[in-house]
Amino acid sequence: MTAPPVLALPGVTPALAEALAAAMARVDRLLIETVDHTDPFIAEASGHLLAAGGKRFRPTLTILSALACGEVTDDVIAAAVGVELTHLASLYHDDVMDEALVRRAVPSVNAAYDNSTAILVGDLLFGKASELVAGLGPEAVLIQARTFVRLCAGQIRDTRPCPAGTDPVAYYLDVLADKTGVLVATAARYGAMFSGGTAGQVEVLRHYGELLGMAFQLADDIIDIASDGIQSGKTPGTDLREGVATLAMLYAAASTDPAGARLRELLASDLSDDEAGVAEALDLLRADPALDQARAHTRAVGAQASAALAGLPDTDARAALVALVDQVVERVG
Repeated sequence: MTAPPVLALPGVTPALAEALAAAMARVDRLLIETVDHTDPFIAEASGHLLAAGGKRFRPTLTILSALACGEVTDDVIAAAVGVELTHLASLYHDDVMDEALVRRAVPSVNAAYDNSTAILVGDLLFGKASELVAGLGPEAVLIQARTFVRLCAGQIRDTRPCPAGTDPVAYYLDVLADKTGVLVATAARYGAMFSGGTAGQVEVLRHYGELLGMAFQLADDIIDIASDGIQSGKTPGTDLREGVATLAMLYAAASTDPAGARLRELLASDLSDDEAGVAEALDLLRADPALDQARAHTRAVGAQASAALAGLPDTDARAALVALVDQVVERVG
């Protein structure tokens, strides 16, 4: 198992790039050590997605947040790994719920093994994450527990229809804050906490992280529509198959333009077993103004995240956090 490349950030100074690479190498060593197991089957299944790579977005954020406030301590590394393990565990469960076949351009765990293995290994990884965080003290444990509650609540609400009388867009954005924003917020918060940051800096980075996480998920939802699957390593149209209305779909469904009548008809129908309908809906969404509206909203949330960083000292690490926003918002995979 080899370490993935450090997330590329344009304009990062050589000194910061070196510090980030060194810290991420430590993160990866601890990740590999933590997912290992005496039982070869459990070790293989636990390391399946880790071996497939990934951008290590959340631990990178933890390290950058630490560098923006102080030093990369052993506790920062442990916190970064705890967050990444929580994320990995959620992916194992997500793929079961999505009935996904591909993740990170390799067979998903549920496809490579079975649903029961994917669920149980996901639980094991959550346990490993909790074990690491327990070594960071009671405040970190409480943050981890509250993060996990919000993450699960967001995932549950994501699979439920918007309640009657509630604005669908507001409901969707609230779900995103829980489903994705909270774990990214915790990643940034831990970096500030365990590097010696002030209470004010910790709050700045928590707020930044939640907005960044929302922008990340908004971009991910756009990728599910706009990508051909090669760059993203995921099968496009997953949200359509599951009947999950993401922002572009909500905008399209609310439109009264006669040109979007067929798209609205498809979005209102059950596409779970209709691959032809999914393909047609994807084609129509890619050409619909709603997709550009969703991109504009994603960029606006990203701009809010960047603005939140005004509360930090003007350092190379803060500049990298701004660059990270741009990369998240404009990514294609």
